[in-house]
Amino acid sequence: MILQRCKALIPDRSPLRLAWHRAKACFAAVCNGFPARKLIVTGITGTDGKTTTVAMLGHILQMEGIKTGILTTTHFSIGETVERNVTQKTSISPMKLQKLLRRMVRAGCTHAVVEISSHGLVQGRTNHLYPAVAAVTNLAPEHLDYHKTMEQYTRDKGLLFAMLRGRGTKVINQADASYEIYRTIPSKKTITYNASGASLWATRIQTSAGGVTAEIHRASEETLPLTLTIAGTFNVENALCSAGCALALGIPLQKSINALATFTGVPGRLEEVNEGQSFRVFLDFTVTVQSYEKVLNTLRAMAEGKRVLVLTSACGNRMREKRPEQGRVCSALADVVVVTSDETYGEPHAQIMDDLWSGIDQSQTQAHRIEDRKEAIAFILKQAEPGDIVAICGMAGVTTMMTARGQIPWDEGAIVRKALRSR
Repeated sequence: MILQRCKALIPDRSPLRLAWHRAKACFAAVCNGFPARKLIVTGITGTDGKTTTVAMLGHILQMEGIKTGILTTTHFSIGETVERNVTQKTSISPMKLQKLLRRMVRAGCTHAVVEISSHGLVQGRTNHLYPAVAAVTNLAPEHLDYHKTMEQYTRDKGLLFAMLRGRGTKVINQADASYEIYRTIPSKKTITYNASGASLWATRIQTSAGGVTAEIHRASEETLPLTLTIAGTFNVENALCSAGCALALGIPLQKSINALATFTGVPGRLEEVNEGQSFRVFLDFTVTVQSYEKVLNTLRAMAEGKRVLVLTSACGNRMREKRPEQGRVCSALADVVVVTSDETYGEPHAQIMDDLWSGIDQSQTQAHRIEDRKEAIAFILKQAEPGDIVAICGMAGVTTMMTARGQIPWDEGAIVRKALRSR
């Protein structure tokens, strides 16, 4: 308790605090024999889509017969062994990170794909990864309680590219506002994506009954058809990023596209739940305003004239200013909005829900607020009619929930399935 109080007195970006984090990272690497030096590491950062992109690249490599380890917010995998990331953190503690990398080496992995957070980069928790490839998905306002401004957030994410030390390959989103900054960071090679004339870009993006289709173009004017069996037109951007990373690792584009056709997605990332109900239900770890727009626009296109219902929430003590905008987006894009609780981290439920509620235009949508999350899930599922689409957003894929009474086990998928069976 005394140690925690002392830590609270030291600012997040104090040189003393940062030096402590970096010392721990160095110690962890030494204790485990600097395992990243024995692996070809790809680091992927961004605001949205990085978990899916890491998993996509891992799948491409595995389909090529390359034994690969991946580290994401939701899970770790070493070859065929998969385990959940119960910490729910993107950049885990340096000791756990280095131990997992050592396990990969001992299991015969030659490659590692690592999801990297801005916090981990600033604090040096991801030091001693020695990436050969560094990539970014996109940037949107998030974690500004820590980074303060988008300019600083952008610079902090850019620390991943600085880790290339002028070598290796950076893979950057040419359509993102961060592009002009990141393209100037030295690297041996740069692969761009997501804009006409980039190394890779997509056209004719369409939602199909089984997922998404698109045409992928290369600067060499080669055009290849892409089929994804997962929902979400935004996943084409994730596919472009993963294919760009694969190109950097020597894998031809056609082989990446072939592999992506068999990619089945990541738990909690626009994950469909089917218990035989007459409507569709999707779980998604949606936390940014940008991701709400992408998810709800995707589901609206899939609804074909039927209703879209969304359950929305916000984490406590995190960017209070974005909550009204989140409420506005939900009310603009969904026919039914249910505001409920999330992990509060000491902030009152009522305050968080009031902030979300303040942005909801009740002339555009049917809005409800239910504090108990399980009750809210049961309620929104009961409102669904045949052909509707329900989005349960905010806590998909996590294993625990932090409440005022402490941390409790939480499995949103199991809760939704139980509610559907008893509906």
